[in-house]
Amino acid sequence: MHLTPDLSVVIPSVNGSEILVECLEALHRNASNGVSLEVLVVERCGEHVRQVVADRFPDVTVLATSDGTSIPDMRALGVQHATGRAIAMIEDHILVPADWASRIQASLATGAAVVGGSVYNAATDTIVDWAAFFCEYSHLLMPRAGADVDRLSGNNVVYTRELGVRYSTLLREGRWEDHFHDELKRDGIKLMCAPEIAVGHKMHYRMKEYLSQRFLYSRAWSGVASLRLTTAQRMAGMAKSVVLPPVLFARIVGRVWATRRHRRELLESLPLLAVFVCAWAAGEGVGYATGPGNSLARVR
Repeated sequence: MHLTPDLSVVIPSVNGSEILVECLEALHRNASNGVSLEVLVVERCGEHVRQVVADRFPDVTVLATSDGTSIPDMRALGVQHATGRAIAMIEDHILVPADWASRIQASLATGAAVVGGSVYNAATDTIVDWAAFFCEYSHLLMPRAGADVDRLSGNNVVYTRELGVRYSTLLREGRWEDHFHDELKRDGIKLMCAPEIAVGHKMHYRMKEYLSQRFLYSRAWSGVASLRLTTAQRMAGMAKSVVLPPVLFARIVGRVWATRRHRRELLESLPLLAVFVCAWAAGEGVGYATGPGNSLARVR
């Protein structure tokens, strides 16, 4: 008899086999905690990665996609094939602790329809890694716990099955988690944040590589948003991007400093952060001006 899994976990695979294997090994440690998992890897890196997963993790479902498939589209494909009572989204560079799935189950048992957690840095080798982490995740170092928050992570979040399926069309429109969650809030659905559901971000970068990724993600974000905006609104977005770097810089530094953690790493990261937020702002400006282009397919 086929049993419905408690939790389907959707993982877009965009960074190769080494990173993905570490992610899947961490997930495997959740299996002994009484939560039945269905793991779906949506893979765009090629046959080698698919074969590695088949050999080492035969219980994992691999959904093959083409190289140019965007992460939102990959998430949508995973939701389409998920059979669990709830659907979680992580990424291939995310490491979950052994009690991650059970903590998710406990949060869903409160009646929440959408639950997100916190993210800590598990890539600590270089200052580039720290600066990239601060740029990407400063808002998740010390997120506000509660049943009705403004923002959740896109790579440590779970939805009830009904909700994930109903809104998955937004993912197929190339929309990132902020757009997706904004739509949920507009429909009166509350976002719950449970910081104790913590995962590690383990992604190593070279400076040029992260500059490119930060630009592409920002262009994809604002470019997709601009498709629904008037010309005047797009021009306003372009104008805002010009003054955005100091705003972003101050926001990131303020958030990290307030946690009273990683202050030494923050101070050492300041020159890189100043460069990274300029790439962020440039990407937003280009997105508002010209749309997403092919940036969605190139984001990792």
